[in-house]
Amino acid sequence: MAESSKPTREQAEDAVRTLLRWSGDNPGREGLLDTPRRVVDAYGDWFSGYADDPREYLERTFEEVAGYDEMIVLRDIEFESHCEHHMAPIIGRAHVGYLPDGKVVGISKLARVVDTFARRFQVQEKMTAQIAAVIQDVLQPRGVGVVVEATHECMTTRGIHKRGVSMVTSSMLGGFRDDARTRAEFLRFVGDTRR
Repeated sequence: MAESSKPTREQAEDAVRTLLRWSGDNPGREGLLDTPRRVVDAYGDWFSGYADDPREYLERTFEEVAGYDEMIVLRDIEFESHCEHHMAPIIGRAHVGYLPDGKVVGISKLARVVDTFARRFQVQEKMTAQIAAVIQDVLQPRGVGVVVEATHECMTTRGIHKRGVSMVTSSMLGGFRDDARTRAEFLRFVGDTRR
């Protein structure tokens, strides 16, 4: 979104007051006076991923790895996101693996890539594919695997009200898609996602 078309903070706080009135409450009462400010601050945090470019996190790599060319897996990357359909939280974990081709990236950068995409309005399937695609595109490894498991509050707190349900998605590229043994090794490293 162009910066000039982005609503001002005052407009965003007014929108929160409108929703409070629409819900049947009075935004002028003591307990809600600071709610618009707090909600806009929270949105600034929750959706900070729009200001980040995940590619930048992957650009600094290391080549002095003594020829290491086996799988690298970072498991249990916790994230919070929001459903683009209901603006309800999505809470989960991502597991990211890749087969390096002469260079590796700092492991914290993989977690930052996950956070960048999670801190946007999302659909889990799209987020999973985005994480894998940017790692493949920037690092050019021999393959990438991403598994995401999450609970969706749009399903647990509204509509069908089903608790204890999680969704698992995966994206396998390169060697992770083409080689069943590589895919099986990755899934073994990731383990049972219901831990």
